[in-house]
Amino acid sequence: MKDLMARFGLHALPFTREIPVSRRFAHPVFTEALALLADTVKKRMSAALIGPAGTGKSALLRALVDDLPAARYRTHYVKVTDLSKRDLCREITAAAGATPAGSYPRLVRNLQERFENSLGTDGLRTVLILDDAHDVRPDVLAVLRILTNFDMDSRLVLSVILAGQPPLRALLRRDSLEDVARRLAGIATLTPLTREETKDYVTHRMNVAGAETIPFTAQAFDALFEIGRGNLRATDVLALAALETAFAKDEESVDANHVADARRRVIP
Repeated sequence: MKDLMARFGLHALPFTREIPVSRRFAHPVFTEALALLADTVKKRMSAALIGPAGTGKSALLRALVDDLPAARYRTHYVKVTDLSKRDLCREITAAAGATPAGSYPRLVRNLQERFENSLGTDGLRTVLILDDAHDVRPDVLAVLRILTNFDMDSRLVLSVILAGQPPLRALLRRDSLEDVARRLAGIATLTPLTREETKDYVTHRMNVAGAETIPFTAQAFDALFEIGRGNLRATDVLALAALETAFAKDEESVDANHVADARRRVIP
């Protein structure tokens, strides 16, 4: 990889997940979604983040956590799978450092006590991030109504961020989850990049990696968009594979043929 980086004038490998939050590509949709979530948390309320796989939800959640002052907020991240109510509470208990318990009612009480102590004793407001929330069963998601209910629903102690793919929106529209949906102050949405944004994104990632000259041709940018359809994850994989293809052929620039070859390598 060092030879590849030297060929294209890079000091780091581009298009990997290892990029500092401060160097993220802040396109308008991303910036607006981040602002909505940050504003909601600062109002001590809850929200949802919805977007197709590969559109930058994880990057946005990292940016949100980075944006919240550690002196005022305590954030806990839980990646949700197909869990029961008790198992979900156990996962949250482990993430939040609450006292474990065997029964579901005791788990809920311990969590609420943990969140209240965090605010009352430590002066820290708790933000609970539940990722992949589209995979949660409706009866399990209803647990959030209980976890966020303090003093007969008269106090805002816990902010919850539900992050997931588009099925999460349909899930929240169910009649059985109306009370959970009403507790969300807003829904931030991520969408794939446009053609021009895809070009800007690839250019940004190359610049972050140290490139002074962008080796992708106009036709290569078009091919990246046509194949990746503006999906960040797909674009990253294709762009890196196209760079590797051009390097293997001892060529100085990346053209549409390299992107097409990369597609055959990385897409089943």
